[in-house]
Amino acid sequence: MQQVAQNYKTGDLRVLDVPPPACRPGGVLVRSLFSLISTGTEMMKVTEASMSLLGKARSRPDQVKKLLDTAAQQGLRATYAKAMARLDSYTPLGYSLSGVVVEVGHGAEEFSVGQLVACAGNEYALHAEINWVPRNLCVAVPDGVDAAHAAFATVGAIAMHGIRRAEVQLGDTACVVGLGLVGQLTVQLLVAAGARVVGLDVLAERCRLAEKAGALACCVPDDDGIDRLERKLAELTAGLGADHVFLVAGGASNGPVEAAARLARDRARVVDIGKLKLDLPWNAYYEKELDVRFSRSYGPGRYDESYELGGADYPAGYVRWTERRNLACFVDLLAHDAVPVDLLVSGTFPLADAERVYAKLRAGDLPGVGFLFEYPRPAVLSPPPASWSFSVATGKAPVGRERDAVRVGFLGAGNYATAMLLPHLARRGDVCLRRVVTNTSLSAANAQRRFGFQTVSTDPESVLDDDVDAVFVVTRHQSHAELVCRALAAGKTTFVEKPLCLTAEELQRILGVVEESGNDRLMVGFNRRFAPLLGELRRRFGAATDGSVVRYMVNAGPLPADSWYRNEELEGSRFAGEGGHFLDTIAWWLDARPVSLGAVDTRAGDLHVALRYDDGSLGTVDYVTNGSSRYPKETIEISAGGWTGRLDNFARGALWHGRRRRTLRARGPVDKGQASELRAFFDAVRTGGPMPIPLASLAATTAATIAVARSLESGGPVTL
Repeated sequence: MQQVAQNYKTGDLRVLDVPPPACRPGGVLVRSLFSLISTGTEMMKVTEASMSLLGKARSRPDQVKKLLDTAAQQGLRATYAKAMARLDSYTPLGYSLSGVVVEVGHGAEEFSVGQLVACAGNEYALHAEINWVPRNLCVAVPDGVDAAHAAFATVGAIAMHGIRRAEVQLGDTACVVGLGLVGQLTVQLLVAAGARVVGLDVLAERCRLAEKAGALACCVPDDDGIDRLERKLAELTAGLGADHVFLVAGGASNGPVEAAARLARDRARVVDIGKLKLDLPWNAYYEKELDVRFSRSYGPGRYDESYELGGADYPAGYVRWTERRNLACFVDLLAHDAVPVDLLVSGTFPLADAERVYAKLRAGDLPGVGFLFEYPRPAVLSPPPASWSFSVATGKAPVGRERDAVRVGFLGAGNYATAMLLPHLARRGDVCLRRVVTNTSLSAANAQRRFGFQTVSTDPESVLDDDVDAVFVVTRHQSHAELVCRALAAGKTTFVEKPLCLTAEELQRILGVVEESGNDRLMVGFNRRFAPLLGELRRRFGAATDGSVVRYMVNAGPLPADSWYRNEELEGSRFAGEGGHFLDTIAWWLDARPVSLGAVDTRAGDLHVALRYDDGSLGTVDYVTNGSSRYPKETIEISAGGWTGRLDNFARGALWHGRRRRTLRARGPVDKGQASELRAFFDAVRTGGPMPIPLASLAATTAATIAVARSLESGGPVTL
């Protein structure tokens, strides 16, 4: 299928051939009829992508700070490579469309095949021929509503939520500052709600358009225009001023904020819907005691993964208007001809013309506010094939095409896979990157473009075909156990990123599949034990002795607010996902098995795990989330037999013995062992030799990681 995407590094915008998404539980597969171009949000993104690296940095100082913190921990070279890898990928555009349901996933049976729907979401309602959309971001469109008009529903919901934030009442007077697409819809909805509306915009033609929709007066924001608007408001309100001012403009000017203070009445509400400079003039806002409010996107539920992706709803008695109810309300208003959306349709174009359309929009050569992409209407409404094969120009021939190469299939191609695993594999002549499977179409296309996969798909079953020798599972944590079991049962050598699984029941199921299938060719991505500097430190330290003590300090730092790690109910705790790395490293150093552990945590989320091993050694892991971002992320200290060793973030180490001290340094950038780990794995696959980490060790580390939660619950030690 075709999809519009942009490379954020180069600014290159294209219509790409990508695999269609698979229909997943909790949502529906929708074949697009119309998708709306957001001339505000999308064009801001398109313009930002066209900036130089310095310009991008200036526009996103929050991301620059994150990069500086990462560089302090992982080194400048590694951080730069990771940042460039993330930038050099195609990202989707679009977030508002209408289309026809072609397949219904489990849990979304309220929809039916052939039904016209309106869809929302900048990860789901994309400029693409086919989209998978979660049920809470999809609403049925009433009979009689034009599909082109229904494509405005998401942007309409944005305007509607802003109006709800202002608590507009019948007869109120409102001023809309900024009459672009969202501003025009705000005007139309305010008029439909019985408000008296005036507006401001830098373009006179937008002012006239708003007046056609029912605004009483609209002016350009020069001195004369604002004077005229003040007089109109005085006439409408007996000299009071506007009850509500909606800031729907964008840009770096503080003019809209200053105009709002001038036009608002005493104690009016000022609602920010757009993205603009907010340098509030203190005296003006204080003297009128203006109530400044923010309106976040489509309404309650936005950015809540349990609502948008998980399908959970908020009871109407507590949250009357969610984002989905706003969408449904807007299409209902369309059905009753309450909002004249037809006034806003400035042009409709085939998707194939996307590059030309965006170029004209950037140049200002397309006057108007509402532009749509139109899609072909197939005679038969059937779901698309999930597997797809096509070539993407990469600038180099794919490696690993030899007959004796190990044929590899990847389940998942997210940040870790593309930054830490695939760059190593793409350079190996003994590896054939056969197939990549991802949930999103662009992720698969990006992986093929960058690393030379022969085929792409959104169907996990396709990677278990006979022409794949080894399967890599690099998906979110909750899916690991199921995918590992399926891969092992299919006879594939399996590499899974940590964790192997999240529960004791899942671990027993995996071991059961190993026993039943006879396939024990399993590897977990515990890469620290393969780190060159740590290996050198261990060789110089000598063999572990009874009574060794190992302390592993992890300065993990806080999670971003939007991290999927926060969904512990689905993905397990943060330590359950990452802790296996540290427990495996200790067990490898000691060459011993953990037999008991105890865990305690703090209110701040820090965690201390104390372990005893079968050789009498002790190990501790301190997992800290509130430390300095500039302190090394991982520090390991070992003491035994008169020796003490220390490793700082895999960059430098030291050994003390008697009065002697020896310093070790990494050769090159920080290396946590991924390349050596993969080398060992493929040696085992190619030769049929033993896997790099014995299955018993993988199981023991996983069981210990899972047992940490048991110890926290019981408040005491746990025997393993």
